[in-house]
Amino acid sequence: MTNKNVNARTGLNSIWTESIANNQQPDNKALLAHLKTVHQNNAGFTEKCASSCRDKAGRNSYEWLAEIVPDVDGTRVLDLACGSGPLLKILYDLNKNFKLKGADISPEELELAKARLPKGSVDLFELKAQNLTAINDNSIDVVLCHWALTLMNPITPVLNEIRRVLSAGGRFAALVNGPMNAAPGYSDVYNLIYKYVQAKLPRYGEIDLGDPRIRSTDSLKNLLSQTFTDSNISIETSMVSMEGPVAEVAETTAGFFYASFILSPETREVMLSKLSDLLTISKQSRDLERQGRFSMPINRLVITK
Repeated sequence: MTNKNVNARTGLNSIWTESIANNQQPDNKALLAHLKTVHQNNAGFTEKCASSCRDKAGRNSYEWLAEIVPDVDGTRVLDLACGSGPLLKILYDLNKNFKLKGADISPEELELAKARLPKGSVDLFELKAQNLTAINDNSIDVVLCHWALTLMNPITPVLNEIRRVLSAGGRFAALVNGPMNAAPGYSDVYNLIYKYVQAKLPRYGEIDLGDPRIRSTDSLKNLLSQTFTDSNISIETSMVSMEGPVAEVAETTAGFFYASFILSPETREVMLSKLSDLLTISKQSRDLERQGRFSMPINRLVITK
């Protein structure tokens, strides 16, 4: 039986989860293998929630991040951890004369990106963020990273590589987690999902994916200032939400949390039922579906080299 079939029956198991279960500290190789397994089995999953959630201006987080790129022909943009390519497609549609590159560790995600983008419009690379060997020094005007910085460890080599490839006056912009209290009900959603995950792996949360310094605004600023000295660093907080039939909202919400993939199908169904109750905003008649809403806080950081 393949690992994919086993994971589908029991929930995701990896060296990373096994280390936590055995009260050990997983290393960076285990983290990389874990992330690759998640994306191999669920390619394209991150964009469903991120594309559906929108702010008061009607923008999703990809569109908010894309606003950092100046609409100038020939602007050289690298989408770091590009996944299935939704941000690259937005950029291509904004200006077909951008010079676009995308990098990701997952060949399955890159295949989806390749399929959605016009042939020859984007250069795609299977690369680790800590070692962007295919990207020359000072060759990129804007580096973007949508909700992947929190998953990267070690993080300092990533920041060093971003600084290396950026041109003079270039920009680095990333979309990361915002403060939990910036979106109503988000902490409740987080706590509910982690309650079920921690029943299987009690130390999940104490040990989480990536470098924990990325998850706090103050520690993130301190970390960035160590690499991008004499650079302007700004962090802006916003909130995005989605509404719809509550079962669909709950499924999409859960799919955005990497932690949820370790749950067995049976436990996941129980969790989704409780999550649906939590996200319900209206109880209609028996002939109509309950409606639900999920809101999450986001931070957009921008650094000008």
